[in-house]
Amino acid sequence: MQKLEIKGGRKISGTISISGSKNATLPILASTILTNKKVIIKNIPIVRDVETMSILLNTIGSSIKLNKRGRKIEIINNNPLKTFASYSLLKTMRAGVLVLGPLLAKYGSAKVSLPGGCSIGERPIDLHLTGLKKMGATIKVKNGYIIASAKKGLKGCLIKFPKISVGATENILIASCLAKGKTKLRNCASEPEVIDLINFLKKIGCNIQRVGKRSIDIVGVEKLKAAVHRVIFDRIEAGTYIIATALTNGNLKINNVDPKIISNEIGLLNKMKVKIIKKKNYIIVTCPKKIKSINVATKPYPGFPTDLQAQIMVLMTRAEGISTIKENIFENRFMHVSELRRMGANIEIKGNQAKIYGKSKLYGAELMATDLRASVCLVLAALVAKEKTIINRIYHLDRGYENIEKKLSNCGAQIRRLK
Repeated sequence: MQKLEIKGGRKISGTISISGSKNATLPILASTILTNKKVIIKNIPIVRDVETMSILLNTIGSSIKLNKRGRKIEIINNNPLKTFASYSLLKTMRAGVLVLGPLLAKYGSAKVSLPGGCSIGERPIDLHLTGLKKMGATIKVKNGYIIASAKKGLKGCLIKFPKISVGATENILIASCLAKGKTKLRNCASEPEVIDLINFLKKIGCNIQRVGKRSIDIVGVEKLKAAVHRVIFDRIEAGTYIIATALTNGNLKINNVDPKIISNEIGLLNKMKVKIIKKKNYIIVTCPKKIKSINVATKPYPGFPTDLQAQIMVLMTRAEGISTIKENIFENRFMHVSELRRMGANIEIKGNQAKIYGKSKLYGAELMATDLRASVCLVLAALVAKEKTIINRIYHLDRGYENIEKKLSNCGAQIRRLK
């Protein structure tokens, strides 16, 4: 099993180009099930989750051409697809459940494994299933599989999500595109990745209107068309490298970003005294010698993203004074804290809140990654730790970060992959 070896104490300085968004690419790939015409998706990140989704689509019958060097994928559905998605493919990737909506909408039935992915809480898919049931589907969960049927097709209706869910918004949105009549979605997620999905669906001929910040109306259509789409940048990857620069007192130019999309994250880091110069499609990050403490609460977009919570916690260990984090999205997302404590961090956990004492001296250790974002937070901590750090189970990291050791080593980090 591969590991990362990191020797801390080097500044992160230079230039990094941000990859396309994993969290935008995956639902877009799932939604290509809807159309029989050729679709080309550009700027995809070459990460394990995207490769797994490509294999899943290929397994159910899509014709896939993945060009890793060109960072694009070409998909065409010449023949009817299989409506079975097995556990072997979904066990490592939660987004695999997003094939449920389009398969059910197009073929009237689907059998899809309950998803795997990161172990950061239950993350139940009840909202997905409840929405599809309202649209006329019959659904049962048996032996680890979702078995869904809508023999007369899905029917448009009003669906108000009891809480904001990115995955449920995406699954029901995709399914609604082929439903009969009009579907009204309320209390939807408004993440940039959801907007990117909407933009793609419109390109292939779906009739979608955003009628409010968290409201979407969809009128079902019968025919769809070919399209070419460029995926947006990965805002979580961008935030991760901003924090890496701040941690190491570096100086970094970050290309391929839209500062407007991450304006709230930039604003919060500005309050911590991280200096960020915003340009049209890049930013420049510098950092003062002193980091200011801050209080953060994770919220749906445009609030602070839960996917950056672990990373900013590491920055807080270097700040002046005491910082706090309130985790409002997932109930079990402090699994990285025990590993940070082993490195010397002084962090207290009470329920969904963390208190982080600043000016901690971090020391290298052998560590175990527990999920995607936890694994990258350990990389960040290792960049400023004294002595050598070994991080095990980095397959989590490979699910969502493209060439992280290469990008960091090109900017001064002492980091290498061990086999």
